[in-house]
Amino acid sequence: MILPMSDLRPVLVANGPVQWTEESAALAAAAAPLLAADGGANHLGRIGLRPVAVIGDLDSITPGIRAFIGEERMVHRPDQDRTDLDKALGYVFDELGLECLTVLGATGGRLDHAVGNLGLLARRALGMKLDFLSASSSIVAVRGQAVLDAVAGETWSFFTFDPAVRVSLAGVRWPIADTAVDLAGSPSISNEAASNRVTVRAEGGAVVAVRWFSDGANEGNV
Repeated sequence: MILPMSDLRPVLVANGPVQWTEESAALAAAAAPLLAADGGANHLGRIGLRPVAVIGDLDSITPGIRAFIGEERMVHRPDQDRTDLDKALGYVFDELGLECLTVLGATGGRLDHAVGNLGLLARRALGMKLDFLSASSSIVAVRGQAVLDAVAGETWSFFTFDPAVRVSLAGVRWPIADTAVDLAGSPSISNEAASNRVTVRAEGGAVVAVRWFSDGANEGNV
């Protein structure tokens, strides 16, 4: 895992699998603020951390963790038309007005949840301001153009949910220009960073960029 540049970056823990390491636990402990999407609070409770707010329909947080955190920190959003992560992102960006966020526990676990969460990421498309971080990868979504930090030789993947989005990539082993990389067509899977900067441009929508860290680059290759 490669930590965000600022130790004071806001962190939200979702209800997907979270592998606590020394780095990720330190990231959560230093977060300003630290938040959870419903059952994500259970992950934090396991390492003795209390988020300033728990957002969602609150049906996944355990009674013991709820008592540990305190009722005054529960932000009840009973809307069943949105997932808890969707509600939490709305709370962070639309209600609190925060400008950036790292999310733990957004990927892994159930495939439908992971794909839905990536759709939320693409809908926001805030570049490095919204990062889904795990022990093996960092995932952002770009609309327009962004220059992303990289390490030469790292594995990267790029895809869109819409074939109308045209994507250009530079600073990678296999650059492309004005090309569709939708999941149902020809996504750019297992590309490779050629330098310490990867330039991504998406026109007509958002592209999801997955940066695989060295310990996770070969997970699940088929």
